[in-house]
Amino acid sequence: MGMAAPRAPLPLPQLLLLVVAALLAAAPLLHRAAGAEDFDVRRHLSTVTRYDVARESRGVISMPSIPDGCRVVHLNLVARHGTRAPTKKRIKELDRLAVRLEALMKEANHGLDSDSLKKIPSWIKGWESRWKGRTKGGELISEGEEELYNLATRVRERFQDLLDDEYHPDVYSIRATQVPRASASAVAFGLGLLSGKGKLGQGKNRAFSVLSESRASDICLRFFDSCETYKAYRKRKEPDVEKQKEPILEHVTAALANRYHLKFTTQDVSSLWFLCKQEASLLNITNQACGLFNEAEVRFLEWTDDLEGFVLKGYGESINYRMGLPLLKDVVQSMEEAIIAREENHPDGTYEKARLRFAHAETVVPFSCLLGLFLEGPDFEKIQREEALDLPPLPPQGRNWKGSVVAPFAGNNMLALYQCPSKISDGSATSGGQSNSYFIQVLHNEAPISMPGCGNKDFCPFEEFKEKIVKPHLKHDYNMICKIKSPAASEEPASFPSRVSSFFVGLFSQRGYHAVGAEGVKTEL
Repeated sequence: MGMAAPRAPLPLPQLLLLVVAALLAAAPLLHRAAGAEDFDVRRHLSTVTRYDVARESRGVISMPSIPDGCRVVHLNLVARHGTRAPTKKRIKELDRLAVRLEALMKEANHGLDSDSLKKIPSWIKGWESRWKGRTKGGELISEGEEELYNLATRVRERFQDLLDDEYHPDVYSIRATQVPRASASAVAFGLGLLSGKGKLGQGKNRAFSVLSESRASDICLRFFDSCETYKAYRKRKEPDVEKQKEPILEHVTAALANRYHLKFTTQDVSSLWFLCKQEASLLNITNQACGLFNEAEVRFLEWTDDLEGFVLKGYGESINYRMGLPLLKDVVQSMEEAIIAREENHPDGTYEKARLRFAHAETVVPFSCLLGLFLEGPDFEKIQREEALDLPPLPPQGRNWKGSVVAPFAGNNMLALYQCPSKISDGSATSGGQSNSYFIQVLHNEAPISMPGCGNKDFCPFEEFKEKIVKPHLKHDYNMICKIKSPAASEEPASFPSRVSSFFVGLFSQRGYHAVGAEGVKTEL
C-alpha cells in the first residue's frame, strides 16, 4: 500500500480560525477549572469600561506606606475624560443595526418554524437604538461627571496637605484639550477639588480656570493629531488589525447564527458587540445585546479590542508612544521646577503644586507606555532596545494589557513627587546632592503601580526615574519622529501581519496542534 500524499498547507486565515475555534471551545472549561470569579460582562468592555467597575475589578490592593518623614510636594495628573455618549458616527452605526435586525426578523418570520422563532431573544423584535434621531454625540454624560467629581474628592483627601492652599490658577493648574468631553471632565474635577472653598451657591463653589491649547497645535495632550508619521502608520495598520480580528468575529458569528437561527454577518456581530458595550457601560443593561454572547465569546471579543488598542495606541509600534514625548517632558519639567522652589525655600502660594490634565485614551495610553507600565516579563528591556513586542496573549491566558485596566473611562496616571529626609526610614541613604532626596510614586487609577525601569518599585528616586525611565526616550525628538520621511529614507520593521502570523502559529504549536507548512504561509497575510 502506497504512502499517503502529504497534506497541503492550510491557508493562514483557516489556520487562525482553527486556533480560535479550539480555544473558544476550551475556554469555558478552563475558566471553570480555574475557579474563576462570577462573570460580570461590565468588567470586560475594554476601554468602554466604567471607572468604578475598573477599580473594583482590580481587587484589594495593599497601600504601601510612604517612608517616615516624606512629604508630597507636587502632583501631576494625566486623566482620560469620563464616560461619554456614543459619537455621531457610532450613533449612525446603531441606526443601521436597527434596520438590519428588522430585516433579519422579517426573514426569520417567513422561514423559521415556531420552535426556532422562540430561540430569538424577544428584545430584538422591534428594537430601536436608545440614541435614535440624535444628530450629535460624544458628550460627557452625568455618570462621567460623577466619575471625575468623585475622583477629585478622593485626590483632595489623599493629598490634603498639598491641595489645601488658597486656589490660584498658577498654583493648581487645570488643563484640558479643546474637545468638550475633556474640558467638561476638567470642570467636573475642579468642582470636586474646590467644593466648599468659595462662595457660589449652596455648595460654596468657586470659579476656576481651565486652560486649553488649540486642537491644531496641542502637542502636549493631543500629540496624535499633529503627528503625521503616526497618522500614516495608523492608516496603514488599521486594515491589518481588522484582518486579525476576523477569525474571532467569524467564529462568534457562526456560533450566534447557530444559536439563534438568524443569518448574522460579521458586521452584525461587530455592531452587536458595540451595542453590548454601550448598554452595559452607559445604561447598566447586561441582558440584551450582551446576553447574546457567552463568557468565552465576550473574553475573545474583549481581546480583539485590546489587540486594537495595543497595536494602534500602545506598544505595537514605538511611534505610538514616542510621539507623547512633549507630555513626558512637561511632567518632568513641572517636577523639576517644584524641586527648585523647595530648595530655594519659596513660600507656599508662589509656585505650582499640581498640574492636572484631562484628555483622551490616545493620551493616557501612550503616556503609560512611556512610563513602561503593563509590560510582560522582560519587555521593558525590549522597548529600551527598540525591539517589537509580542502581542497580548489570547484568552484563557492572563495578560497585563487590558483596555479595561489601562484606559477605562476616567482612567488616569498620577505622579506624586515626595521630598524625603536625607536618610529615609528603610535605612538607605541618599547621596549626590539635594535633588536625591526627592522620590516619585506612580499611581495608576489611584493604586501604586510598580515601574520596571525602577527595579519594579512604585517609590522611585527622582534621579533614577529620570535616568532609567525618561532619559532613554530623550534621544528622540517629537518633530523628527512625527515628520513624514521620504519613501527612500523610511525602512519598516518586521511587518505586523507576519508578527501576528508567528504569534498565532506559535500559540497553535504550544497547545499541541501542528500546522503543516506553517512557515510557508507566514508572509501571505
